[in-house]
Amino acid sequence: MIKRKTTSTNYINQSFLENKCPLNELLFLLSKRWITDILFCIEEGNNRFSGIKDELKQISDHILADRLRSLEAAGLINKETFYVVTSRIEYSLTERGRELCEMLEGMCTFASSAKGSGA
Repeated sequence: MIKRKTTSTNYINQSFLENKCPLNELLFLLSKRWITDILFCIEEGNNRFSGIKDELKQISDHILADRLRSLEAAGLINKETFYVVTSRIEYSLTERGRELCEMLEGMCTFASSAKGSGA
């Protein structure tokens, strides 16, 4: 992954906003393409890389791996490795991840009703 230039105005502004209010950091994470879809896949029990990839056919392996790392770093999912014949990794929502999914589902409902009302 490409390292961001930490002296750029964009980086400095983003850091300022994230430090000012944790909501800004969460909104930045959620604004990344595929993040909410991945959360919903895991919430629905689709907890393996290959299963998520099958459900989200357009996502690349690279982006899926990056998004899973970001969600894990944010404490929204757990990554668990099982050793059977070969290692198998499964993802699950943390309590924070479950709470976030509930809020996101409410936001989806709100967005749908706002769209239908011409707002």
